[in-house]
Amino acid sequence: MSSQQMQMQIQIQNSGGGSGNNNSSNIPVSEVFWTLVDKADKKFSKIRDLPFYQRSRHDTYFYKVFKVYTQLWKFQQENRQKLIEAGLKRWEIGEIASRIGQLYFGQYMRTSDANYLSESYIFYEAILTREYFKEGLFQDVNIANKQLRFLARFIMVCLVLNRREMVQQLVNQLKVLVDECKRTFQESDFKEWKLVVQEILRFLKAETAFMNIRPLRYSLVLDSHPDTLPHVAAAITKRHLKLRDAVLSSFHPNEVKYSELTIDTFRMLQCLEWEPSGLFYQSSGSKLSQNGATGTSRISYIQDIADPTLPANPRKAVLYRPSLTHFIAVLATICEELPSDGILLVYLSASGYCGSAQNESGCIHFGPRGDRGSNCIYPSDFVPFTRRPLLLVIDNDNSKAFKVIAEAEKGESVAMLLSPSCSPALSDCSHNSNGSLFTMFLTAPLQAFCMLLGLSGTDIDLDTFNKAEMLLSSSLNNWGLALATSDTLNPVWGQILGDPFIRRLLLRFIFCQAVLTLYAPVYNDNKFLPTCVPSLPTPVLPPSYSYQSVILNLASMFGATKRFIFSEDVLPESIQTNMNQLTL
Repeated sequence: MSSQQMQMQIQIQNSGGGSGNNNSSNIPVSEVFWTLVDKADKKFSKIRDLPFYQRSRHDTYFYKVFKVYTQLWKFQQENRQKLIEAGLKRWEIGEIASRIGQLYFGQYMRTSDANYLSESYIFYEAILTREYFKEGLFQDVNIANKQLRFLARFIMVCLVLNRREMVQQLVNQLKVLVDECKRTFQESDFKEWKLVVQEILRFLKAETAFMNIRPLRYSLVLDSHPDTLPHVAAAITKRHLKLRDAVLSSFHPNEVKYSELTIDTFRMLQCLEWEPSGLFYQSSGSKLSQNGATGTSRISYIQDIADPTLPANPRKAVLYRPSLTHFIAVLATICEELPSDGILLVYLSASGYCGSAQNESGCIHFGPRGDRGSNCIYPSDFVPFTRRPLLLVIDNDNSKAFKVIAEAEKGESVAMLLSPSCSPALSDCSHNSNGSLFTMFLTAPLQAFCMLLGLSGTDIDLDTFNKAEMLLSSSLNNWGLALATSDTLNPVWGQILGDPFIRRLLLRFIFCQAVLTLYAPVYNDNKFLPTCVPSLPTPVLPPSYSYQSVILNLASMFGATKRFIFSEDVLPESIQTNMNQLTL
């Protein structure tokens, strides 16, 4: 964390009520203050409109804006009493703090640096606890809207931080405030806010089906430490790439989302970040004060999330329903700036597709279907970017059309994880209510397994779920070792298998493929199976004994062995001992 960040953090700990040092200038304090506010607002407006996806290009400008807001915040603290006497309102102080919170969150979206996310949380929590927008809340519709916008933004920060208790508290406050505003002001002015409440409730219903037993982020407590991952033989590849950047985007009619973050991109965003070691496992029983602040200080909170032992997160560009030209522009910019040891992951989730055009194998609809050309992504659109290492994750019924990219590469061989053409027909797995089943397998595989069986969080004993999680984690590690030591592993996979994020995605893909291969309702039907390009070595392709035994183990734990078709030589009796050895 930079010294400037620490300075800002320390400053907000101080409630700041004194008049501070006397200003030697003859210019009135209030005039100096409003000049600073105007300067800060202009710089804020400019940085707010800058794109999130350009690597380090706007960092210098961010620090300039940050410097102005540091000066503004310090000035209002040192001259608080004079400013109040000159007519400064508490909501105006809250507006400055809110801008700083937005500034930090925007920088997190540009850099994926968790320090900025935690700083945003600190400022938003200060606004909540000090109730900056309370005065005049039900007398001025503008102040009411400022409080609503603050709550909506704070909810987003807490969602990404996985602070679910605070999310629930804020959602409750948002619901109550919207109802109060509808009674106090013109109801028509708050129809959009009612939709926001419905949107976040729908999002939470989909995301908390399993009570967030395990974080989606890469956890050194639960996942393999990067230093312990097996190495691929030098005979396979001498190049080792790291996931440096990712582009995440989805487009589904009526998809579950909050603001511009869909349920699928949210899961992928979390899956491609490190879990700060102390964050998820903080005691959930910590008492909340009346205003929502936890008993721990903000200083201890920042120490919990700012884990100096963790590597930097891959940068991620989250694109909400982009136009095709914008999507291509983002890819071009990121490929141009990709470090020499980096690989770019592109994740696309969409429900629409159309047949093949001239010289094309098919495409994905990525927008309204009125204009085919401008709203369709073809395999050939990715070909120019195959000059750099690329991993495509395509979640679409027509994903296999993109296999042709492997025949037209311009320098680098593309790695691809392609979803099934069809998903099992389960009411609980509809995309409109829970997001994509394939994406869930990649980000929360055991939850996806349970969803496939029609089980919800309330149906499952916590001890059983934890034992199943241990079994799956252990099995995935064994499969990873088999991959790394295979002498027929394609170098395309070999050069990226050492990256912990990509390795985890690939192993979960194998699990998804094995489960759907054995799943009775779709047995022997290839359109329900995902595909990877290049193909994986034969020893680790289903059906193999190790895959079947693991899935039989898991199915036995949940009483669902009849939902799968196993080989005759894979019997429950032969694995009972191993199950009993799984103690927590």
